[in-house]
Amino acid sequence: MTAPAWRSVRRPAPWALAIAALATLTPSLGDDLDLQRVLQFLPYFVLGLTLGERGDARLHDGLPRVVAAPLLMAALACAYWMAPDLGYAWFFHNDSAAGLGAPAWAGPWTTLATFACSLTLAACFLACVPRHRTWFTPLGAGTLYAYLLHGFVAQTAEHEGWYGGVWLRHPTGAATLTLLAAALTTALCTPPVRHLCQAVLEKPLRRTLTQLTGR
Repeated sequence: MTAPAWRSVRRPAPWALAIAALATLTPSLGDDLDLQRVLQFLPYFVLGLTLGERGDARLHDGLPRVVAAPLLMAALACAYWMAPDLGYAWFFHNDSAAGLGAPAWAGPWTTLATFACSLTLAACFLACVPRHRTWFTPLGAGTLYAYLLHGFVAQTAEHEGWYGGVWLRHPTGAATLTLLAAALTTALCTPPVRHLCQAVLEKPLRRTLTQLTGR
């Protein structure tokens, strides 16, 4: 609904980021329309809306292409190192700093830090994506299904208490869980899953967009 407004704003990303940072200071927003999450994820939406394909070609040349893979590996190692002591609830972006038991100033700073890290890692990922077609290219068309369907598996695992296993607290368990998650994500992106679920997930959305846009 706000897309036309953001397209008319000059340099909209900083404004959206400021709104997201201020949202972390307002615990009174509540759960209506999930506004806390909407506002905190706003910079990502605005950046994707306005950036388009600009700059993508430059990520495949020179220094960005060289440092992308090492940065991704370093980020992965850092994530495993920080995971035991890091409050992952921050990444859900659905609560204020006070709601997460943190001082007010931590909200804006965490918003800026997570956005900077996300932007850097996204750029690194895009720099590593091949320009030519490969065997895994069709998986890209199914990422929506991995995003929408993985929650059913995650919620089932939590309900059944699978995350409570002691073996998950050891490096071997963490590595095993990572491989299982990667395999599940890949499976959910495959064409058979897409063909099976698109009647429920894609076609109604296409009809709605056609009615709204007349195209």
